[in-house]
Amino acid sequence: MASRSSDLPAFTESTFQYTQPPNPSFKFGQKVDATPEGKAWADGEKEGWKVIETDKEDPMKLYPLMISAITPRPVAFVSTISDTGVENLGLMSWFNMVTAYPALISISVAIVNNKVKDTTRNILATKEFTVNIISVPWIDNANACSIDAPADVSEWALSGLTKAPSVHVKPPRVKESAFSMECELFQTIDITHPESGVKSTTLILGRVKYIHAWRYPLRFIGRGFPHSTTFLGGGR
Repeated sequence: MASRSSDLPAFTESTFQYTQPPNPSFKFGQKVDATPEGKAWADGEKEGWKVIETDKEDPMKLYPLMISAITPRPVAFVSTISDTGVENLGLMSWFNMVTAYPALISISVAIVNNKVKDTTRNILATKEFTVNIISVPWIDNANACSIDAPADVSEWALSGLTKAPSVHVKPPRVKESAFSMECELFQTIDITHPESGVKSTTLILGRVKYIHAWRYPLRFIGRGFPHSTTFLGGGR
């Protein structure tokens, strides 16, 4: 989520505001190239197309292609506890809402070299977890948890973040998060490649039982947060 390089410009924060649509004079049926911006976009096709058959593409090339095109992708900051009591904090790149009734979220956790991540193992064992939305002021604290720590090492101390008790589940939530969800395991689906038989990912569906939200940003629901880069969740 964050890059470390002295060559990069300093972080700047933008403020949310409503604007007109890019083409305020649009009429139903209007062609894309009817505007100068649309024509410039359509001209990009002149270089032709590259058609990629995913089953024949190198997965190491397919991965960066897909994550570059499918954006933004919110990041789940997941708190779990192992069956032996070790507390874990992990960043999961593939996360989203599924439905509001019942309240369900999805997290896809990769299996690398046949190794199941601690987050998946803990959720399968205890059926409980919290998901904490990341905000800019503590994005580096969250990013510290991306290290590949041994299963018996908790990332909490490394993060510098504060544990807050949950109401319904044992895993704590992140006190600094303006929006946290207490979840019970609803369903898991192992994603297996149909030809190779390799199990690559575990899709986890969590039922949200309790939400902890700061009162201040709740006032702006439906109107956009006042400082979008501060309150919006971290993404990739």
